[in-house]
Amino acid sequence: MHWLGFVLPKRLARRAVTRNLLRRQIRAAMSRHATSLPPGLWVVRLRAAFARTAYVSAASDALKRAVRDELDALLRSGAARAAASAAAA
Repeated sequence: MHWLGFVLPKRLARRAVTRNLLRRQIRAAMSRHATSLPPGLWVVRLRAAFARTAYVSAASDALKRAVRDELDALLRSGAARAAASAAAA
């Protein structure tokens, strides 16, 4: 079973519509990668803001694509680390 948590501080994603988009993208990425991730608690934390000048709309395809690509890379990395630690044990 996978538990999913996320931390999206208001100071990094000011608009609620942006935070909601990020939540939806995180859930979708988790469901795409659920088979490659070991069961457990997975927490995704937004560490840096998205440039409002580059992504003027929270509904822009460019922002969705950037978030999707970043999350896919993050979850692939997490799956690889989990597999490596399981092999070492």
